[in-house]
Amino acid sequence: MPVTVKEVNYGEFGKCVEISNGTVDLLVTVDVGPRIIRFGFVGRENELCEAPQASQPVMEPVGGVWKIKGGHRLWHSPENNPRTYVPDDQPVEWQEVENGIKVKQKVEPWVQIEKEMEITLASCCDRVRIVHRLTNRNAWPVEFAAWALTVMAPGGKEVVPQPQRDTGLLGNRVLALWPYSKMNDHRVYWGDKYIVLQQDPNTRHPFKFGINNEDGWAAYFNHGNLFIKRFVHQMGRKYPDFGVSYETYTTDFMLEMETLSPMTLVEPGDTLSHVEEWELIGDVEMPSNDEREIDEVVKKYIVCCCSCCE
Repeated sequence: MPVTVKEVNYGEFGKCVEISNGTVDLLVTVDVGPRIIRFGFVGRENELCEAPQASQPVMEPVGGVWKIKGGHRLWHSPENNPRTYVPDDQPVEWQEVENGIKVKQKVEPWVQIEKEMEITLASCCDRVRIVHRLTNRNAWPVEFAAWALTVMAPGGKEVVPQPQRDTGLLGNRVLALWPYSKMNDHRVYWGDKYIVLQQDPNTRHPFKFGINNEDGWAAYFNHGNLFIKRFVHQMGRKYPDFGVSYETYTTDFMLEMETLSPMTLVEPGDTLSHVEEWELIGDVEMPSNDEREIDEVVKKYIVCCCSCCE
């Protein structure tokens, strides 16, 4: 079925652009953003979290309040307040492209970084491609990484692969933990091949880890569906937060799946790009923490990709 693009109103998020292939749909906010606030099968649950009330005060010199809102957003790393938390509560420009749209935010005040996302949906299968672009509008070079954060709906289970590369007597993985993260948190399972993180609506205490995700994918099981997020880990490049290309965070109302580009010195007027590909597969049972069960899902749905969108 052909991909359709049209403006709609979506509750308190206001004017949005709907992109649909008849099987799945996305809603991209244009009264605020850039942000994807919905992704799911048509007429069914939103696989993304909607959290319009949660907020973070922004320090001077930017000031104001940044609201998480939920969905999928674009930041730049390393994280810092106020630089990272410039409120994205103003209308954005958008234009239609083949099978999707391009949406651009006004240049951030004080920070002088311009955010853009190009979002396209395949007509042949339920895959989304997002090109994230950060343009340096300063008069001097700035070093940063593109940071793509997808806020997932509560109740699901995330699977993150661990590097399996044989490095002999040297370490083969970096694990970053945040001060509030407890190694014995009941939501996390530290497996041999995978790390499994369960979102728990009854546990508010935050938990976050990062890893050098060399396989370039992570998965989230919820609503009887499988959401796959893919990206390219660039070997030998410098990454933020001690060298991790993937981070994940959870609290009581959501779980975030976060990919990062390498740290890059971006010259004035230049643009840093970072690409993600999403896929949504229906009727996939959530596995237990038994890695043999997880292996079967990975072999069937994640490693063996179709070639129609390559």
